[in-house]
Amino acid sequence: MTEPRLATIHRATSETDITVSINLDGTGQTRIATGIGFFDHMLTALGRHSMCDLTVEAKGDLHIDYHHTVEDTGIALGRAFAQAIGDKRGIRRYGSALVPLDEALSEAVIDISGRPYLAWSVEFTRDKIGEMDTELFEEFFRAFAMSAMVTLHLTQRSGRNCHHIAEASFKALARALRMACEHDPRAQGIVPSTKGVL
Repeated sequence: MTEPRLATIHRATSETDITVSINLDGTGQTRIATGIGFFDHMLTALGRHSMCDLTVEAKGDLHIDYHHTVEDTGIALGRAFAQAIGDKRGIRRYGSALVPLDEALSEAVIDISGRPYLAWSVEFTRDKIGEMDTELFEEFFRAFAMSAMVTLHLTQRSGRNCHHIAEASFKALARALRMACEHDPRAQGIVPSTKGVL
């Protein structure tokens, strides 16, 4: 039995104070409190569908806007993921998922590669969902990818309803992460790279 892959990251700046805990081998239990209702909803979906236990406690300068809190949460979550995944021995490394939500269809493809990159092909037709600026979704995913040291492609295949597009994107990432993080029984103890390191 392998040890559970756990990490806790605390990030404090003059703009935010954020603590993120993650268990990559959890059961999808979440406790999310960012002060941004729709963002909480999305992070809850991310934890549930990735089967990662996820706790996020964020206090930010929401009286200014939501940018700092959303971006810094992405940074903290990415760092927690990178710490928890460790040297990546025995994982599948690659993951992909197509997730529908009514008329919306989102695709996420991830490579736990050590090479951070975000390819973003998602468009929103309105500026806000609830009180959250839709432009902040790209900021979150970019911050996560860069700090987690993963290559992430997010593509909107279809969709009109902005809530559905955003939620399908988070769920697609969740399912792709679950696949990529899984232990490969044929690659026990092996780093999934011809270089021998990721």
